[in-house]
Amino acid sequence: MAVRTTSKLRGLLPLLVALLLAGTAHGQQRGVPAWQATPEAMADDQSYRKEFVFGANFNTQGGLLGGVMLRSSKVLDDRWLRFWSLEGVSFKNPKEERFLNQSTGGSYTLRKTNYGLALRPSVGLQRVLFRKAPEAGVQVNALLSAGPSLGLLMPYYVSYDYTASSPGQIRQSDDIRDEQYDPAKHPNENLIIDRAPLFAGIGGTSIVPGAHLRGALSFEYGRYRDAVAGLEVGFLLEAYTRRLRTLAPLALGTDDINHQFFPSVYLTLYLGYRS
Repeated sequence: MAVRTTSKLRGLLPLLVALLLAGTAHGQQRGVPAWQATPEAMADDQSYRKEFVFGANFNTQGGLLGGVMLRSSKVLDDRWLRFWSLEGVSFKNPKEERFLNQSTGGSYTLRKTNYGLALRPSVGLQRVLFRKAPEAGVQVNALLSAGPSLGLLMPYYVSYDYTASSPGQIRQSDDIRDEQYDPAKHPNENLIIDRAPLFAGIGGTSIVPGAHLRGALSFEYGRYRDAVAGLEVGFLLEAYTRRLRTLAPLALGTDDINHQFFPSVYLTLYLGYRS
């Protein structure tokens, strides 16, 4: 069955809205706006100078688990932090369809010719909107960041059975080869035994440059000043210099099935520490 971006958006957006409302309400009840905090509370809460977090990403352009991220921040003053981050995610084309070989039990993705991956180094600023109480509550932050994107196209390999490709020819053994999937070269779906190992085509990985812009809200929980736990919800706009060819085109001369622009909504769950 095809994975459709619109249905994923509909499923994820209500969760994001609920988290935003709940986090903001809790932050207002248990914490105080950063500009209303007393100097003593600010000094107590800003006893750390650095923060490091890592987490798992879920987004509307990826699969069940979109990817992973890490972020290192430096405190500038009582409201502002500067950070750099690195994120690695995978793409799933909404036109992807799974095919099951009834004879072998193997499965693969129709017309898939490359895995789509992205590395996103970025720099940005974080502003504290609502500061939590020293030992409880929720802190609400706003984040804005941008940076380059490196699109990675890693060949998608399948195991194809060439044994019966030459009628009348006697073979001493089966002729099964792991090759990058190409519908023109592998037209018979029933001769595709299974998907080859994930990293079978890693040597043929190509890079497509791009850029991204991100805006988000984060909600930090936890009872200890030196520990960080929370979630981040936001949007990301990303563009590449050319289409990321993950599926073979349906017809020669066209490539409407692949994309160059990738807007997405995401949720990241993270943990970390302060020093």
